[in-house]
Amino acid sequence: MKIASIKKLVNLYDVEELKKAEESFYAEENPSIEIEGDDLGEKLTHVLAAIDIKRDVQNGAKLNEAIRSFSQRVRSSIS
Repeated sequence: MKIASIKKLVNLYDVEELKKAEESFYAEENPSIEIEGDDLGEKLTHVLAAIDIKRDVQNGAKLNEAIRSFSQRVRSSIS
């Protein structure tokens, strides 16, 4: 998971475009947007993270706060 790649997705695409990309992965198709990542799993992780962060921003959080909150949730889930 690369925060810079996630932040790029958040800045370039809206939630609907990101959801379509997510659905493309589940349908084993190539998404219509460019997603950075070493493999399909990492790319899907970036899309899911961007959706989560984008929703937080839409609910009033600042971008950096939403990224920090997401990162904290990930860290707490794996520790």
